[in-house]
Amino acid sequence: MSGNNQQLKVLVSGGGTGGHIFPALSIANEVRRRYPDARILFVGAEGRMEMEKVPAAGYNIIGLPVSGFDRKHLLRNFKVVARLLKCMRLAKKILTDFKPDIAIGVGGYASGPMLKAAQKLGIPTLLQEQNSYAGVTNKLLAAKAEKICVAYEGMERFFPQEKIVLTGNPVRRNLLECGATSQQARQAMGVDPNKKTILIIGGSLGARTINQAISQGLKKIGDAQGVQVIWQTGKAYDQQCREALEVSGVKNVVQMPFVSNMDMAYRAADLVVSRAGASSISELQLLGKAAILVPSPNVAEDHQTKNALALANRGAAIMVTDANAVTELVDMMLTTVADDDKLSSLAGNVAKMALRDAAERIVDEVEHIIEQHQS
Repeated sequence: MSGNNQQLKVLVSGGGTGGHIFPALSIANEVRRRYPDARILFVGAEGRMEMEKVPAAGYNIIGLPVSGFDRKHLLRNFKVVARLLKCMRLAKKILTDFKPDIAIGVGGYASGPMLKAAQKLGIPTLLQEQNSYAGVTNKLLAAKAEKICVAYEGMERFFPQEKIVLTGNPVRRNLLECGATSQQARQAMGVDPNKKTILIIGGSLGARTINQAISQGLKKIGDAQGVQVIWQTGKAYDQQCREALEVSGVKNVVQMPFVSNMDMAYRAADLVVSRAGASSISELQLLGKAAILVPSPNVAEDHQTKNALALANRGAAIMVTDANAVTELVDMMLTTVADDDKLSSLAGNVAKMALRDAAERIVDEVEHIIEQHQS
């Protein structure tokens, strides 16, 4: 890339949830694949998930003492502002020490101060916006960013059109490379290889409403013929869900706090019940999975509802609101999984929305930006 053979340096910032961390790691892995001796530094938020996931993937990370604004208790934001000023000072120091060729922001708390500081120092920045409704941080950074990589059409509502590149969201590579048949995958997940299978995933932390709906609907699920459920509850809800299942005596549900082999879990499923985070949706699109989406109401700007509607309006998923999940979800999933035509039309429509090779496309943009800055 650079004629004078200097080492490429890339800074990646953001996190807070698995939804931000997996794409960030996919982008870093693609940079490393093309430039094995590149130096890659992550900057995350102290105490958040990225501080353990990123080192586990083999990358260095620095944590900033950053937190989000408290929208309900405005007086608590004095502390947030003080922390933000401290973060801006730390960000500037990280950048002057590391001297990256580019700073990439994937959304989440840390990317705001980090990319703002990079822009002030004249370091080129690239943003990756995963949702169909842009986050506040990326909207504030957009004016000075070189490029904004998005996963949905129509994002010129939020960003300058000439900066937008439609790339899709990178997903974990092992999900796409699973070679198992659905029967083999069901065996690997410890369920009957020949039954219709519903996979319930509440995200890495679990989803209270979905777990409540399933707990209350266990008898109905137990009575359903030829169907079985793989129920991922999240660690926080593990004990109460396990007890509910034991008390019910229902045999066609396998419950677990966490699914370590998501590639097999997806492959086993005829129907997926999920929150509507951007990464989950990209996975469903790339794998062509029929799904019922229950958007989380506890996210900024209610972006999960907008993500879910982007699919539901194209017949690419069914949406059940969080408020209605306890009364409607179990009936909806049992009728849907029994309807082969519905399953195949949902799967076909969601697969049409998939954007492949997102990490490769994003790193192509990274290369163009660095070349322009070096010439």
